[in-house]
Amino acid sequence: MRVVKDFKDYELIDCSGGQKLERWKDIILIRPDPQAIWQSEKRHPLWRDAHARYFRSNAGGGHWETYKKVPDKWEIHYRDLTFLVKPMGFKHVGLFPEQAVNWDLVRERIRSAGRKVRVLNLFAYTGAATIACLSAGASVVHVDASKGMTQWAKDNAEASGVRGGEVRFIVDDCVKFVEREIRRGNRYDILIMDPPSYGRGPGGEVWKLEEKIYDFLRLCAGVLSDSPIMVLINSYTAGLSPAVMEYMMSLILRPRFGGRVHGSEIGLPVTTSGLVLPCGATSIWEKND
Repeated sequence: MRVVKDFKDYELIDCSGGQKLERWKDIILIRPDPQAIWQSEKRHPLWRDAHARYFRSNAGGGHWETYKKVPDKWEIHYRDLTFLVKPMGFKHVGLFPEQAVNWDLVRERIRSAGRKVRVLNLFAYTGAATIACLSAGASVVHVDASKGMTQWAKDNAEASGVRGGEVRFIVDDCVKFVEREIRRGNRYDILIMDPPSYGRGPGGEVWKLEEKIYDFLRLCAGVLSDSPIMVLINSYTAGLSPAVMEYMMSLILRPRFGGRVHGSEIGLPVTTSGLVLPCGATSIWEKND
C-alpha cells in the first residue's frame, strides 16, 4: 500500500464504526467511511468536540450538523500546493488527501521527462491532479462534466499560483471529449483519470464503472502520444481491485506501447492507532526507462 506522508494540514486522527475523525487544518470534521468497519473505542476527545459531522439518511443523501463555526471555505496546503475546501453535499469537502501519493508520483515523472509533457486529466473534479501537474511544468487539459467543479478547479489553480500555466479547463462529457480529441489528432503523454462508480451522461445514459471502464480505456489508448509516459487510473469502486485494473491495462496498453503495469491500494495513516486506512486503489502503466 502507498501511504500519504507529510500532509501537515490534513490528519486522519481516528476511525471506527464507519466514521472517520479528521483535521482539515484547524477544522475538525466527522465523516462516514465504509472501510472503517471495526468498532474500536472512540477515546480521542475530539470525537466529542468536532466542528461538524455528516449524517447519512436512510432515504439517500444526508446532511451536515454543525457544532462550531465552520468557514464557508478555507485553504489546505500540501507541500507547495494550495487547495480550497468546504463541506458540501454527500459528505465531500472537495479534496481526497490520499491522492497526494499520486500527485507526487506524477510530478516526479513530469520533472524527469526532459521534455515538455502534455497531460489529459479526465473526471478531473476540483483539479488537485491538474494543479500538481501544472506546478511541475506540464501543459494540462482538465475535463469534467460539472461546471461548478470546474470553476472550483480554476479557483484552486489561482490559490496555488498556477492559473497562468498552460491549462485548458473544459466542461464536457469525458467519453465524447476523448472521441473528438482522437478525431482532431490531439495526443497526450500522461493520462490521468478518476472515474465515478456510477453516474449519468448528458443524454441520461447510465455510467457504471465496472461495465464501462474496459471499453473506455481502449478508447483512451487512441489519445496517447507516440512516446507516452504514464496512464494513471484511480478507483473507489469495490469491484475494481488493483489487480483487476492491472490486468485491463496490461491487455490494452502493453501490446501497443510496451512498458510495465503496477498497482496498489492507497491509504492514510491513522494517528490514534498507528495503522493505515485503505482509501481506494490506483493502477499505473508506465513506459520503461
